[in-house]
Amino acid sequence: MSTSLRLVAALSISMAIDAIALVAPAGTPCADLASLTIPDVRVAAATDIPAGPFRLPGARADATPATVAAFCRVIAVATPTPDSHINLEVWIPEGDTWNGKFQGVGTGGFQGAISYAALAAGVNSGYATASTDTGHTGDDLVFGSGHREKIIDWAHRSIHLMTEAGKLIVRDNRGRFPAYSYFNGCATGGHQAMMEVQRFPQDYDGVVAGNPAADRTNEIVGYLWAWLATHRPDGTSLISVSKLQWITRSAVAQCDALDGVKDGVIDDPRRCTFDPASLSCRGADAAGCLTPAELAAVRKVYSGPSNPRTGAQIFPGWPLGSEGYGDGPGDGWRNFIVDPVEPRRVGLFQYFVFDDPKWDWTTMDWDRDVAYTTAKMGFINATSRDLSAFRSRGGKIVMHTGWVDPILPAPDVIKYYEEVTDAMGGPDKTKEFFRLFMAPGMGHCSGGPGPDTLDALSALELWVEKGVAPDTLVASRMRGGIAVRTRPLCVYPQVARWSGKGSSDDAANFACVSPRGQGS
Repeated sequence: MSTSLRLVAALSISMAIDAIALVAPAGTPCADLASLTIPDVRVAAATDIPAGPFRLPGARADATPATVAAFCRVIAVATPTPDSHINLEVWIPEGDTWNGKFQGVGTGGFQGAISYAALAAGVNSGYATASTDTGHTGDDLVFGSGHREKIIDWAHRSIHLMTEAGKLIVRDNRGRFPAYSYFNGCATGGHQAMMEVQRFPQDYDGVVAGNPAADRTNEIVGYLWAWLATHRPDGTSLISVSKLQWITRSAVAQCDALDGVKDGVIDDPRRCTFDPASLSCRGADAAGCLTPAELAAVRKVYSGPSNPRTGAQIFPGWPLGSEGYGDGPGDGWRNFIVDPVEPRRVGLFQYFVFDDPKWDWTTMDWDRDVAYTTAKMGFINATSRDLSAFRSRGGKIVMHTGWVDPILPAPDVIKYYEEVTDAMGGPDKTKEFFRLFMAPGMGHCSGGPGPDTLDALSALELWVEKGVAPDTLVASRMRGGIAVRTRPLCVYPQVARWSGKGSSDDAANFACVSPRGQGS
């Protein structure tokens, strides 16, 4: 069915449901939703789930069941093309526990899986919540081999259809459409949030875009560059994890106090003048020094890939402090750069771009192949700078990212925000609908040495519903369920500075100031 015919059909169904609601404002009982008809969508099951323990689908057998409020669980399948099979679920709180709002939640990586934990959290907070597997299973990019429609489903169509169908399902069940609709995601979820803003500005009133992997093709080009930089021709790593951790400790030791507080966190790595050359070996290789090959490798990761013909940067590199800030595989460059036996997400080139599973990634042409990748697969990127359609309907964006994210370099997020700022009329006009918050010491959506727990959704709701724009987001560092440190995250480019009075672990003792002057 064409897009225009689908739209007409969806509007017709919406009008019919409106007419039914005039007679039965209470809506349709959960079990009866199984007979609901939506273009390109089949409702497979609709079940009342009582309040109490509920084992999340896919959870390990020994996992503790989630505790949920009573909700209506709707399972559906969308088939917008003959090659599409998009699983989605909509969980609707029962009775007065529904807050009257709709929330779409995002996924991670290229993962084809419904986000059940996010669904449970959503209904427990009162939202009618929807999630999708984006049209495939697993995290391997092989799903796109010879299946362009499945790639489109993953890139943007699945979230849009989930949103349209989800709202209609809620409308049928509760007798009215949600008063407000929000999308909440991080990483790929942040990418999905920005896809919605750019391609389907009518879907949501506001989005939370955390650590948004928007420039997906060039991000994966960056993974290939960083892997080749840190590995020998035989595939073994050029640098050990312990040396990466040592580089981070050395950078933090030099730059920690630049913001006026010594807390184990580099406030803004761009201001850190630490040079890893200061760690160079004076003789033979040893645990406490970097060989010329190791130094060259880390510098290439910092610089990111560039076009050898023009010299233009293709994708930003990873910042100081992201090398190895902890012992876990995800606490630094291990998981996405150093440890893998081959470059991460190389399937993009093998299955999406060149349609050749045997494509040799060591032959990458950093000029022609990168340009071809963008030309062929640029539609999976959420990098449009013109957000005027979303702004004109009153939409709001809260974006946040961790400064030491080892998967998506923070400089790429800043680069996109600054490009949007230029395209949308400057900082003041952009801040009217779009605000970025940088989190010092935070990793990929969470983790890292800095405060990494924050509630961006509540700030977004206050902005959309009350017109109160967020000047700060308060981030917490949690230990055993207790906040041991809180910090304000400021609207970029402002930074948080301690007043010098009271505890430096209390956000109340900080103010957001311009990065120029103020000891910065």
